[in-house]
Amino acid sequence: MHSHVQVKRPKLMAAILMLGSFIGLFGETALNMALTNIMEDYSITAGTAQWLTTGYLLVLAILVPLSAYLVRWFSTRQLVIAALVISSLGAALAAMAPSFSFLLTGRLIQAVGTGIFLPLMFSVIMLIFPIQKRGAVMGIVGLVITAGTALGPTLSGLIISASSWHYIFWVMVALNIALLLSALKIENVSDITKPKIDVLSLFLSTIAFGGIIFSLSTLAETPFTDALVWAPLTMGAAALMLFILRQLNMDHPMVDLRVFSYPMFALGTLLMFLTLFVILSVAIMIPIYLKSVLAYTSIAAGLLMLPANLLNIIMAPVVGSNFDRVGARTFTRLGFGFITAGTIMFLLFLSATTPVWQIIAALCVLFLGISMTIMPAQTHAMNQLPRNLFADGSAAMNTLTQVAGAAGTAIAITLFTAGQNDFIVEFGASSPPEFLANGVHYAFYAVLSAAIIGLIGSVFIKNNRAEAE
Repeated sequence: MHSHVQVKRPKLMAAILMLGSFIGLFGETALNMALTNIMEDYSITAGTAQWLTTGYLLVLAILVPLSAYLVRWFSTRQLVIAALVISSLGAALAAMAPSFSFLLTGRLIQAVGTGIFLPLMFSVIMLIFPIQKRGAVMGIVGLVITAGTALGPTLSGLIISASSWHYIFWVMVALNIALLLSALKIENVSDITKPKIDVLSLFLSTIAFGGIIFSLSTLAETPFTDALVWAPLTMGAAALMLFILRQLNMDHPMVDLRVFSYPMFALGTLLMFLTLFVILSVAIMIPIYLKSVLAYTSIAAGLLMLPANLLNIIMAPVVGSNFDRVGARTFTRLGFGFITAGTIMFLLFLSATTPVWQIIAALCVLFLGISMTIMPAQTHAMNQLPRNLFADGSAAMNTLTQVAGAAGTAIAITLFTAGQNDFIVEFGASSPPEFLANGVHYAFYAVLSAAIIGLIGSVFIKNNRAEAE
C-alpha cells in the first residue's frame, strides 16, 4: 500500500495550495505597517486597530476546526475555488471600505477563505508526497508560513509608499483571481464520506475559540477585572472543556483529538504554537517601533525588516532539505536557542535612541531561529500520525496556531499599552518616543517567555518517526 495518494501533478497542486496560503498569511500581517495610517484615517486607537489582525485570526480559529468536516464533504477543487472566491470578495470590500466597520467586515470575510485554505494545504501535501520527500516539501511550506506573515509588513510598506493602504487589498484580489485560473488543475484527494455535522460540536468550538481570543484581544484596552474580559474567557474555557469531552466520546468526532495521544505530535504542536506566538508578536511590534519611535517611513521600515525576511527565505529550504539527515531535535533546539538570543538582544538594546543596525541584527538572529523551528516542529508532528488522521491533525494544529497568533498580537498590544502607561506615570508624557519605546520593550517579555518555554520543550523532542500508513 502506498504511503501517499498518487496524483498526476503533485508539484503543481502543492504550488497552488502554497501560493493561496501565502496570500492568506500575508493578509494576517500586511496591515501591521498600515495601522498608524488607518488609525489616522478613521480616528481610532491602537487597541481598536489591532482588531484588524486579531479579528482575522479569530475567524481562522473558529473556522479551521471545521476543515476536518469540509474535506469529507467537498472535493479538493471545490474547496480551493470557494476559498479563493471568498478571499477575493472580502479583500475587495476592504479595499473600498468607507469606514472602519466596512474594513473590518472585509477582513473577516477574507479570513474565511484563508481558514479553508490553510489546513487544506497541510493535509493535502501530507497526502500526495511520500514520507521520504516530506522534509523537503514541508521546508517550502515552512517558508510559505513564515514568509507570508514576515513579509507582510515589508511588502505592504512598499505598497503604502507607492499609493495607499487600500491597494494592499487590491493586490490580494489580483493574486487570488490569477490563482483561480490554475485551480482547475486541482485533483481531488479527499475521501468524500459526507459525515453528519454535529451542530453542538460546531457551537462549542465557536464559543470556545471565539471567547478566548475575544477576551485576549479586549485585554489590550480593558482591565482583566472588567466583565468584557473575564466573562468571555470563562465561557470560552468552559466551552473548550465541553468540546474536548464531546469529541472524546463521539464515534465520528468533528476533530479527532486522538491525535494528541501521539506524544511527538502534541509536543510539535506546542512548539508550533510558541513559534507563531513569537512571529505575530514581533510582526506587530517592530513596525510600530520603527515608524513611531525611530520615525522611519513605511517604505523604510519595510526595507529595514527585509534582511531578516531574506535570511528566513534562504534558510527555510536549507532546513527542509536537511531535515531527514539532521532531525527535528537538533533543529528545534538550535532554533529556539536563536529565538531566545534574539529576544534577549531586543531587551538589552531597545530604547528610543537605539541604532537601527542593532534592531536589524536582533531581528536576523530571531528569524534565523524561526526558520529552524517552524518546519521541523510541524513536519515531525504530522509524521507521527497515520494517514487517516492527517485532516484531524492539520485541523487541530492550525486551530491552535491561529489562537497563538491572536494571543501573540493581543498580549503584545496589551503589554505595549501597559509599558507606555507605566512610563507616563513615572516620567510624564512629554516624550512620546520614550514611552512608546518602553511599551515595545515591555511586549518583548512575552516573546522571551514563549522562547524559553520552546527551548525547554525542544529538549524532549525525539527523532524517531512513525511511518505513514
